[in-house]
Amino acid sequence: TWIGIGNAIIGSLLAWVILGRRTRLITQKLSSATMPDFFEKRFSSPALKIVASLIVFVFLIPYTASLYNGLSRLFNMAFGIPYVWCIIIMSVLTGIYVILGGYMATAINDFIQGIVMLVGIVAVIAAVLNSQGGFMDSIAGLSQVVEKNANEEIITNPGAFASFFGPDPFNLFCVIILTSLGTWGLPQMIGKFYAIKDEKAVSTGTIISTIFALVVAGGCYFLGGFGRLFNVNIADEGYDAIVPKMLENLPAILIGIVVILVLSASMSTLSSLVMTSSSTLTLDLIKGTIKKNMKEKTTMVIMKILIAVFISISAVIAILQDSFPGEMKQIAQLMGISWGALAGAFLAPYLFSLYWKRTTKASVFACFGFGVIVMLANLFFRRYFPDWLQSPINCGAMTMLAGFIIVPIVSLITPKPNKEKVDEIFSCYDRAVTTTVKEHLE
Repeated sequence: TWIGIGNAIIGSLLAWVILGRRTRLITQKLSSATMPDFFEKRFSSPALKIVASLIVFVFLIPYTASLYNGLSRLFNMAFGIPYVWCIIIMSVLTGIYVILGGYMATAINDFIQGIVMLVGIVAVIAAVLNSQGGFMDSIAGLSQVVEKNANEEIITNPGAFASFFGPDPFNLFCVIILTSLGTWGLPQMIGKFYAIKDEKAVSTGTIISTIFALVVAGGCYFLGGFGRLFNVNIADEGYDAIVPKMLENLPAILIGIVVILVLSASMSTLSSLVMTSSSTLTLDLIKGTIKKNMKEKTTMVIMKILIAVFISISAVIAILQDSFPGEMKQIAQLMGISWGALAGAFLAPYLFSLYWKRTTKASVFACFGFGVIVMLANLFFRRYFPDWLQSPINCGAMTMLAGFIIVPIVSLITPKPNKEKVDEIFSCYDRAVTTTVKEHLE
């Protein structure tokens, strides 16, 4: 529940308030359409754009693979379709409607899917809690759950799972940071601010996004908190078996609603990831660097090819994920690597670039390198990390927070950026506009 609240307040409300208006103003001033393009024009560095483009393309792949993984497990539970075939079918479906429909089809689909999510999550929460005797009985059940070690010895106090912050506040904090603050540094999440039309769109977007996140994300995490009431052998089945187990005994009509709900959520996210990745690589790396005078028709063809490539790679990883060693076969761990690298690389540089004139190109490169290297090291050499950083979720959260130290320190010890150029960029914030007293008091 705390994670859901964090997603709504930090990930939606504060993101719109702190990033929304400034992102729209400065990206229009720089005529940038993607995050890598923004970094190039903000710091006059084509190299930054190339590096950022590669980071986006590479680390959105495990995120997409984890979505295919979760979606396929649900379809396998509901219809008995083999896991591999689920992934193949969902990959083809994603490719068809993103490639043929394009941006507007994706946006309209997202709107419809959002309505489905709002209605579906309420029905699912009610049904699952009812299967455990209702809300109060479910809370009472959680208060009786205890954690045991391999020798069946109790390792936490009874009632810890019904307490205010649960038995593990530190790991809870890391998940909140990764999933809430992390959205500030994800290219597919920032992209919506580029298209803000006017002041009314800011207030409308802030309200709708926050309410939506509170209901959908809050509802999903709230429901997940009751997963311990269901009998799942974690050692054999893994954590990803918990939610399908919660749902498998629901009436057929509710399982249908769940399938549509999760399909809507996953397809909405998948489409934005695929669009972000392919457009970034096409516009920023190929058209922006390799072949600058590329025709519009050629650009669209290459973008569609890259969409197919991106989906194919993600699907193969999702299929192979079940054979990954240890925790890396879990959805949350794969997402931790993806979010930790992306937000660890982009969050602090992007925020400082919007607000602080003294931010330097060197500090952005330093943060890029730190985020990517640390998360790759966590992926391949995890056993050498301290115990509390061996989780990709914790490591990702700490990597993001470290950026807020790296950027200012490196900026202060490296040469100042060109003052005239930076002042010209920041002048977009100071342009006077005429309004009425009902909007702004004298």
